[in-house]
Amino acid sequence: MSNKVGKAAYKPVGVLLGLAAGTVAGVIFRQVWRVTAGDGEAPSATDENRRWGEILAAAALQGAIFAVVRAAVDRGGAISVRRLTGHWPD
Repeated sequence: MSNKVGKAAYKPVGVLLGLAAGTVAGVIFRQVWRVTAGDGEAPSATDENRRWGEILAAAALQGAIFAVVRAAVDRGGAISVRRLTGHWPD
């Protein structure tokens, strides 16, 4: 099987894994925010009752969690494709 087949096999898997990663990251972020901030809901950027520091901290935490979850999911997906096809999806 050529490397093009490995890439083609990973494309739909990558899309599905990306959606799953976003969902999982959102759940993790809400739990972490609830524990660390003691608040049930993270602030949105347009919430006029929240301070800049709180909004930026929430955005940074959310971005970090999303990046870690996405990298873990992408890496796991690539390893699975290699096991199935014998080729690493570039």
